[in-house]
Amino acid sequence: MKHEQLQEEAERFIKACYDELSKPASETVSRLEQIRTSIAERGTYEHTAEELQHGARMAWRNSNRCIGRLFWETLYLMDARSAETEDEIAEHLFRHIEYATNGGRIRPVITIFRESSGLDSRIRIWNHQLIRYAGYVTGDGIVGDPASVELTKRCLEMGWRGKGTAFDVLPLLLQIGNRPPQLFPVPDRLVLEVPIVHPELADFGTLNLKWYAVPIISDMRLEIGGLHYSAAPFNGWYMGTEIGARNLADENRYNRLPVVADFMGLDRTRESSLWRDKALVELNAAVLHSFKERGVSIVDHHTAAQQFIRFEERENKLGREVTGRWSWLIPPVSPAVTPVFHRSYQDKVITPNFFSQDGKLPDPAACCPNQPSGIGKTSVF
Repeated sequence: MKHEQLQEEAERFIKACYDELSKPASETVSRLEQIRTSIAERGTYEHTAEELQHGARMAWRNSNRCIGRLFWETLYLMDARSAETEDEIAEHLFRHIEYATNGGRIRPVITIFRESSGLDSRIRIWNHQLIRYAGYVTGDGIVGDPASVELTKRCLEMGWRGKGTAFDVLPLLLQIGNRPPQLFPVPDRLVLEVPIVHPELADFGTLNLKWYAVPIISDMRLEIGGLHYSAAPFNGWYMGTEIGARNLADENRYNRLPVVADFMGLDRTRESSLWRDKALVELNAAVLHSFKERGVSIVDHHTAAQQFIRFEERENKLGREVTGRWSWLIPPVSPAVTPVFHRSYQDKVITPNFFSQDGKLPDPAACCPNQPSGIGKTSVF
């Protein structure tokens, strides 16, 4: 990014940030002068911890695909910009999992590692989420999560071995610049999982379904004021349909609707029996019941939609436009009976924000020479 463009992005962010934080004009002017000097001398600048935290919160607020933005001001920052090694990065990620999980009372958290000044120093977390299940290709089909097949293959080639079940937690695949990638298994004690049972259908638990408690997105790039953070994992809590109507139900994921329908004794010989709909509703009811029974934070899609309308009303009162991607904001179950369905939004990108990152998974043959398996160890966990 050219100095002039960086200066422009920085000024736009600082003015908005300091205005929202009710900073005096003199402090804004002083900070802008510091940034101009830094960019002129070094070609970049650094965010203060306060700027980083509020910028991350603004990024959540501007996330067009997120229905849970009402709580953007509660996002807690874990500043990990001092981390230099893969071991240190892994330790910070494990702390994130533990703090966010909070015994089931999920806390919205973001951990931000140093700014990506170039490919040689870029920190990359190759996992889509810090906790996600493996997907094994077998002669009888895929065991586990089909969405994880490629990453699972890389991990296996680097020496990791799972148990081969449908719910094996993948290790973290971390890389700094062009250095060899390393694997870090997530300690079992940090992974809170919820067995799926049903409030009314006895023996539903015999289907052996479960899901992890916290969705921590870890492969997106965070942009704040012209600076790019390639490693900035963040989480809220689940909306039930993410698990019950997508992760466990999609044909290209766990595809458990036929299993649930057969358990319920539904007629799958004809679509007009609406067996998919009936099974889908009960699977989602089971997910919500199971999380609440275990004391794990979760929200149903009707409540989430109402919360989003409250967010929209608050933002409108403050004179801020609410942008959104309608196809993501409507829930995958009964969307027409939620208030979001009947509204429209501009899918306009406003920064600070989170962005997808390109790139192929690292070559497993490039694993660290003094660790043949490519599996790292941390000193704390």
